Amino acid sequence: MTFGSRVPVEGRTLAAAVVVVGSILAISTGVGLGGAVDAVAGEPTLVVTDEKGTELLADPVGDETEIAIEYTHSVEKTPVRDVYVADDGALVMTRMEFSSFGAGLPSQADVTERDGRYVYDPPATRYETLHLKTGSVAGHDLVVGGERYDVAAMSDYGAVELTIERR
Repeated sequence: MTFGSRVPVEGRTLAAAVVVVGSILAISTGVGLGGAVDAVAGEPTLVVTDEKGTELLADPVGDETEIAIEYTHSVEKTPVRDVYVADDGALVMTRMEFSSFGAGLPSQADVTERDGRYVYDPPATRYETLHLKTGSVAGHDLVVGGERYDVAAMSDYGAVELTIERR
C-alpha cells in the first residue's frame, strides 16, 4: 500500500479511519492539528460569592494583580489592608498593612514601617477559598488592581468566599 491509497475499513476508507483516530488522539491529548492547546483554558478570575452561593463578582486577574481586602479594625478604628495575589488557582497573602497594633493583628511578628504604617510580610500561605465575614463597622472593601468594590454592601454585610477560577 502506498501513502494516500484508500483501503476500506468497516465501510470507511483507511484515510477516513486515520482522520477519526487522529481526532480522538487530538482530543484526548489536548493537541490539535494547529499545535498545542492550552491544557487549562481561560484566564484566572477572582470570583466572589455570598453565603447562598450567589456570584457577586467575577474579575479577571493576572499573576501580578494585587487583590486587597481593606477594612477598619473594629477596636482600634484604624485601617487594615490584607494583600493577596492569584497563584495557580489559589490566593496567596503577600503582606498586611496596618496603622496600630490591636486584637488579631501580628503584634509579635517582624514588621517594617513604611509611610507611617506597619507592614507584615507573612510566610506564603495558599487559600483555595478565602472566607470573609464582612460587617458594617469594618466596612470591607475589595480592591482588585485599581478597581474598588464595596464587598460588605454587595453581600448585605454577610459572609463571602473568594476563589480563583479559570474562565
